[in-house]
Amino acid sequence: MVTATALFGSLSTSEALWWALPGALLAGLTAHAVGSRGGDGGMARLVLAGAVVSAVLNAYVQAVSLSMPEVFDTYRYWVVGSLAGRDLDVAVTVLPVVAAATVAALLATGGLNALALGEEAAVSTGANTVLVRACALVAATVLAAAATAAVGPIAFVGLAVPHIVRGLVGVDFRLQAPFALLVGPTLLLLSDVVGRTIARPIELMVGVVTAFVGAPVLLYVVRRMRGTA
Repeated sequence: MVTATALFGSLSTSEALWWALPGALLAGLTAHAVGSRGGDGGMARLVLAGAVVSAVLNAYVQAVSLSMPEVFDTYRYWVVGSLAGRDLDVAVTVLPVVAAATVAALLATGGLNALALGEEAAVSTGANTVLVRACALVAATVLAAAATAAVGPIAFVGLAVPHIVRGLVGVDFRLQAPFALLVGPTLLLLSDVVGRTIARPIELMVGVVTAFVGAPVLLYVVRRMRGTA
């Protein structure tokens, strides 16, 4: 999206969406390829690969935005994340993509349960591990890209909600996915309401508030999970 802004100027939501999707897919596939190189790649290896790819892309974004003031002006507002000014047209623009990716994610939950048992166990149950991984990766990437294109990178929601839901419903992905569809928007809207009221007449960006609202909840859930382990 920063590249598109540098080349074509300010983007509408629909234009941003079609730049965000291929960019997100490319970044996700790159991280997965780096993390899986030489083997299947464990969770720690994939996380490290994601951190490396993110660091490289952040360096590129900083280089472009700092060298082009007009890009920086757009980027510094968008990067915080906000629901302000996002009307029904924005929701209509991203809805088809979000709906398709949500269905794909829900369909992958059974296969993810099998994969959680291990590669060999998943294969023995008849799960197509390559298809499940590909479906989950594409669905998660498309959902993240669509949300980011619409309202900016509100990152803490994606970090906190899976752990919160896991602490509430357990490890079954068939339960985690639908509960995440409820908990995620609830956390976001709660943060937006807090941001609009706590410092009136000044409005805090929702991307700033999510960390303050979500962090104590995440800490409580993690401590609770450790206590029951």
